[in-house]
Amino acid sequence: MSRVDSPLTLQSSHRKLQEGFAWAKAQALAYVFLGDPVGDWYEASLPGREAFCMRDVSHQCTGARALGLAAVTRNMFHAFARNISASRDWCTFWEIDKRGAPCSADYRDDSSFWYNLPANFDILQACFREYLWTGDRAYIDDPAFLHFYEATVSSYVDAWDKDGDGIPEHRPEYGVRGLGSYDEGRNGRACLAGGDLVALQFAAYQAYAEIIALRGNTAEAERFLTKARLLREQYNGRWWDAQRGIFSSIKLQDRSFAADFIPGIQVFPLLSGIIEEGLKTDATLDALIRAEAPNVESRSYYPEVYYAYGRNGSAYRELMALVDPGLERREYPEVSFAVLGSIAAGLMGIEPDARENLVATLPRLTRDTAWVELGSVAVMKNVINIRHEGTERSLCRNASGASFIWKAVFPGTLNTLIVDGQKTAATTGRGVNGQELSWVVVRMEPGESHTVCRNR
Repeated sequence: MSRVDSPLTLQSSHRKLQEGFAWAKAQALAYVFLGDPVGDWYEASLPGREAFCMRDVSHQCTGARALGLAAVTRNMFHAFARNISASRDWCTFWEIDKRGAPCSADYRDDSSFWYNLPANFDILQACFREYLWTGDRAYIDDPAFLHFYEATVSSYVDAWDKDGDGIPEHRPEYGVRGLGSYDEGRNGRACLAGGDLVALQFAAYQAYAEIIALRGNTAEAERFLTKARLLREQYNGRWWDAQRGIFSSIKLQDRSFAADFIPGIQVFPLLSGIIEEGLKTDATLDALIRAEAPNVESRSYYPEVYYAYGRNGSAYRELMALVDPGLERREYPEVSFAVLGSIAAGLMGIEPDARENLVATLPRLTRDTAWVELGSVAVMKNVINIRHEGTERSLCRNASGASFIWKAVFPGTLNTLIVDGQKTAATTGRGVNGQELSWVVVRMEPGESHTVCRNR
């Protein structure tokens, strides 16, 4: 097997950030393998298993995209997609090894295997995010992916939703074949369904609607958007504990809700956007910030969650905690990939949308960091460089590839922004959870660099 490199670079005024990036890049690339029977892949499981797991890949793919490993991720997602089967009640393989076989640690036969029910939904929404970043039409047109998507939102739900409420559930007699949550602790194994399951089902319905709309089926897209809205209403109504001022994490077998706040579950409602804006979102964020992550896997989600909701100080502290050499189990593959993803999509706010040939950026730097430059970032069919100087000035270079639109976003409500020295009218709006934002759009021709900054 051969090794791979990446041109991705980071320069910064903050030495610890630069050192943390260097560690994360080297560690992540050490887990990439080319030419095995399964094809190209990266470790996304317990080190030493030589395998990749559905949850881990769905999370690690953001960092992998920034490294330029989108084709490797597509191969891994395709392996999950083509192995979905009616004989497993429309599950695929939870974990696939380098030979392309189900990992022996999790799978004996189609009647006895480990499976967490949020996983199909997680893969589906991650595939759509891959399309937005890369523009890879395989995620929209490949028959194996399309079969996986359609089976997930229909046959898979029908097979595991025994009570007919529209949400799959776990029953004790299933054992570990169909756990109702990603939480694998005592409560997670005993629950009927977790909040992460509902949140990821919501995200999958929204993603599926977008995918089939791109394929011209607008009526079916609207049907699944309606399904997503109903899940959102159900979650914000039934799962909200008004007395405690927090969402319940799991529903028990008797349909009551456990009192436990489980951080590893609560990250998913925040990431999916299922929570209503305002009080409920703020309460969940505040509770997550107060909570201690039960393991490094759960903690690896924290920076991207906090960045998405404008909690930049908390995000940066968690990012620095993940790169700290003293962090227990820092070598777990998810950590290094999550660090890179949190830098690219979180700290730098890079958000491509292949549907519009557009790349948005939003600086989320804190006082700890005067400037950061991320170089040779793979987006769509381009390689770009992005530099932020605080939250005052951003520079974008189209280092290679065709023209695209740069949406330079800044926090706050601004009437004008300065584009290459010229005062330009800004557009204003609101982002996640009502964050006030202002932006301009700039056409980026091949080889061009442009700068946008606030009024001085």
